[in-house]
Amino acid sequence: MAKFSAGILLFNQGRGALRVLLVHPGGPFWARKDAGAWTLPKGEYEPPEAPETAARRELAEETGLVLSGELIPLGEVAQASGKRVTAFAAAADFDPADLASNRFEMEWPPKSGRMQSFPEVDRAGWFDIATARQKMIPAQTAFLDTLLAKL
Repeated sequence: MAKFSAGILLFNQGRGALRVLLVHPGGPFWARKDAGAWTLPKGEYEPPEAPETAARRELAEETGLVLSGELIPLGEVAQASGKRVTAFAAAADFDPADLASNRFEMEWPPKSGRMQSFPEVDRAGWFDIATARQKMIPAQTAFLDTLLAKL
């Protein structure tokens, strides 16, 4: 059965060029990964929850930013894992230094019997479109194209 995820791609015109906010997944698996690891703030949901509702919730959980107002639909992509990701976009200012992410627990190191807590998102950053294409999970780069077309 497919998993569903929804998120919001924040954008602004800072420093004279279009930039998007991406987040880096927390936890030991992602610690040393950079290119192809960043994502829009997103998370899983189960129908019948609406993707927009899930996207707003996940943005708040992963960044601490509560967003109101209209969202721009960016469509849906299938990631290599089979997960279906629905995205929206919104113009916003967010200081990555204000990042406040939920945490999760997992056994680490494996088979150690020790539970450790990690942030869902360990950092955030604003990137121009060319840099975002290099940093993002490959399937999600389609959202950049849709955003550019809609702006």
